[in-house]
Amino acid sequence: MDIKTLLFALALGNLTLCAALFFYKYEQPKSPAMSVWALSKQLQAGAWLLLFFYGSGVLPPLATVLGGYLLLFAGLAAEAGALWQAADRQGWRRRMLPALALGSVLFAVCYFVDEVGLRTVIGALVMSALYFSGAAALAVDWRTASMLRRFLAIATGLLAALVALRGVLVVLMPEGWGWVSSSLLQVLSSGAFYLLMLLNGFGYLLLARERHQDELARLAVVDTLLDVPNRRGFFNALAPWMALARRPGLPTALMVFDVDQFKRINDAYGHPAGDVVLRTVIDTCRKQLRDSDQIGRLVGVEFAVLLPRTQLHDALTVAERMRAAVEATPIKTGRALVNMTLSIGVTTIRPDDSTVSLFKRVDEALQTAKLGGRNRVVEAAPPIPAETAA
Repeated sequence: MDIKTLLFALALGNLTLCAALFFYKYEQPKSPAMSVWALSKQLQAGAWLLLFFYGSGVLPPLATVLGGYLLLFAGLAAEAGALWQAADRQGWRRRMLPALALGSVLFAVCYFVDEVGLRTVIGALVMSALYFSGAAALAVDWRTASMLRRFLAIATGLLAALVALRGVLVVLMPEGWGWVSSSLLQVLSSGAFYLLMLLNGFGYLLLARERHQDELARLAVVDTLLDVPNRRGFFNALAPWMALARRPGLPTALMVFDVDQFKRINDAYGHPAGDVVLRTVIDTCRKQLRDSDQIGRLVGVEFAVLLPRTQLHDALTVAERMRAAVEATPIKTGRALVNMTLSIGVTTIRPDDSTVSLFKRVDEALQTAKLGGRNRVVEAAPPIPAETAA
C-alpha cells in the first residue's frame, strides 16, 4: 500500500466511524466521553484528508501539511482526552491543552523555517506522545482493569513507540539501521497508523459496550438509592458463608433490622424526605460496621447485615451500637428534624441452616423486637438440644 492510498484509507476509516457514531442511539444524548471521542474522529478524518491532497495542487502546502498536522494533533489529543474522560479523570483538559499547544507551536516553527527533517521528528514525537497518553488512560486502575483494556493499553503503547522510532530514525539514520531499511520502517510506521485507527476505533466501542454491560450487571444486584446490595445481591454474598458454616471455625452472624414507623415520614414529609432518612440511617449504620461486613436491602425498609467471623455476643454488641447510633442521630428532612429507631433481630448461621430456616429464625427475633415496643435488639432463639427434641 503506497502512502497516498494509506492516507485515503485512514481518512475514509475515520469518516465511516463518524457516520456510525452519528446514528448510534440517534435520539439519545451521548455521554461526554463519547461526544469527545466522536469529535476526535471528525478531526482525524479531516486531517488525513488534507494530508492526502498534499502535492496534488488542489490545496496549498500550508493547508495540507501545516493544517493537516495541526488538525491531526488536535484529533489525537481529543481521542486521548475521551479515554481519560471514560476513566473518570475530569481534569484531563488542564494537562492536554497546554501539551497540544506546545507540540503545535514546535511543529509550526519547524514548518516555517523549512526544517523538513526536524519537522518529521517533531510530528512523530507529538503524535506518539498523544497515543501514549491514551495508553496511559487505558492503564488506569490496572489491577482491576479488564483484559480488553489491558490489551488495548499495551498494543497502543507499542504502536506509539514504533511511530516515534520511525520519526527519529528517519533523521538519524536515513539509510536505515542494519537489516531495518528506511522503506521497511515506512511500511511498519504506515501499518502502525492503520492499526492504531482500528484499535482506537473498535476498541473504544467495545470498551463502551463492556462498561454498559458491567453497569447493567451492577444494577441487577445493587439498590441504586442507597448504593447497597439489593435482595439478590445480598443473597449472592451470603451463599459462600452458608457453605462455610458447615466447617469448624468462627461462626458468621446475621442481623435483620427494620426502620421503625418509617411510613409516618413518607406520609408527613413526602417520599423525597423518606429517601433522605433512609440514606442517613444506612450511612450511620455503616459507620458502626467493619469493611468486611455487608449490609443489604431486603424489601422496603427491612435490611440485613452479614457479619463474617463474628460470635453471637459480638454481633449483639454491634447491633446495640448500631441501634444507639441511629437513635442518637437527628435527621434533617428539609422541613423538620426527626429521630429514627431500629428494631433488630440477631442470630448466627448454623451448620444445618438453609436460607429459609436462617431467615425464619432471625425474622422471628425481629418480630419479637417490634412487638416488644421497637427500638431494641433481640437474640434469636437458641437451637433445641437433640435429646430434648427427641
